[in-house]
Amino acid sequence: MPSDRELRDRRHQAIRDILLEGEPVRHQRELVELLRAQGFAATQSNLSRDLRDLGAVRVNGRYEIPSWMDDAEARFRQVAAFVRSVKPAGPHQTLLVTDIGAGPIVAQAIEDDEWDEAVGTLAGHSSVLILTEHAFSQKLVYERLKYYLSAVGSIQMEGEEEKDEEDDEEEEPAEP
Repeated sequence: MPSDRELRDRRHQAIRDILLEGEPVRHQRELVELLRAQGFAATQSNLSRDLRDLGAVRVNGRYEIPSWMDDAEARFRQVAAFVRSVKPAGPHQTLLVTDIGAGPIVAQAIEDDEWDEAVGTLAGHSSVLILTEHAFSQKLVYERLKYYLSAVGSIQMEGEEEKDEEDDEEEEPAEP
């Protein structure tokens, strides 16, 4: 019998396949139904966590997995282990605290990878400030960092919301 982790990993792969190869998914309840059709037990609550774990975002009313998630050649992957913590610094900036002296190489890796959602970086000796144009871009930077840094162990990600949202929309009122 597969372990909980194996089941979760298979469910995550099924979600990736649906979002990357299937029709656009606009609501979590649609994704729940597609997963159930493939034999996966799914609720909107655990699906919400799965989407967050996968770094999926809702863009133009549909769920997508950003293209950078499959970039095995990303330069940032090579320097991710130097990052100690991540925290928002206002509505359009994210601060990375790095090992002593690693700020410039981490910033350079971000610049080399040409992160579309980042306007630029400002490197300190042991920190990097990532500048974004608006709050949505900041959220994308945060999700990208969470994805890359999850591979190197427990990095402190400050400002992460721990609520389970079903959809970013209002539910239709029940009929009497």
